[in-house]
Amino acid sequence: MKQLGNLAVVCAQRRDALLQVSDGDATVFVGYGPNRTVLQAKWRDNETILKIIYELNHGKYADRKEAL
Repeated sequence: MKQLGNLAVVCAQRRDALLQVSDGDATVFVGYGPNRTVLQAKWRDNETILKIIYELNHGKYADRKEAL
């Protein structure tokens, strides 16, 4: 559960990411419109949440505009 706070910080720093915590799930919506992607994990699943954080920071869903 401790990684859930880290995920919240990562999402709060991005305009294209929305974190929703409900019914034991943490769901991240990334992108806009039809290109929006949904990433989901149980809110106590630190391993999966760490993978989502990695993807948002460095992986497939990294905000490439900041790197320029």
